[in-house]
Amino acid sequence: MYTCPYKYPIHFPLPNIHKSQRARERDADPARKGVGLSEWSGVSQNDAFINLSTNFYNRVYDDEEEWFRSIFANSKKEDAIQNQYEFFIQRMGGPPLFSQRRGHPALIGRHRPFPVTHQAAERWLHHMQEALDTTKYIDSDSKTKMMNFFRHTAFFLVAGDELKNPKQGIPCKHAA
Repeated sequence: MYTCPYKYPIHFPLPNIHKSQRARERDADPARKGVGLSEWSGVSQNDAFINLSTNFYNRVYDDEEEWFRSIFANSKKEDAIQNQYEFFIQRMGGPPLFSQRRGHPALIGRHRPFPVTHQAAERWLHHMQEALDTTKYIDSDSKTKMMNFFRHTAFFLVAGDELKNPKQGIPCKHAA
């Protein structure tokens, strides 16, 4: 299991992941308690995200499909885990750990060197769903919202990957 390099606990309620910073600040008002993803009892969210990312990358690096494992071949598993859980903590409303260490997430740019195809996105989502299903301390409502976010983001990256090669022959429905 991966050990968190941060020695302080991170406790924060998870806001709705599609809200702007201003909307998140407005919803932080105690009078509006209960807006957004459910709070998890008994465990800090950073521990839950570390467990989720560790569970996920253990599945990815043990995948039976060589083509999928090869996407991650040049990355150390420990680095991938840390990058992912810091991004999740930041994206779900916690402190900006990822940006402090690595700069702006710039997901399309960071994933540009990799073949982010529909097939790869589906495989990634399969492992993430299994990791979510087996990670303790995340309630079902939060798991559903997170999986919706992951699905949206995976296909956002597929679209970004398709923009790398404009001559690949994918017809645009708006083309003349």
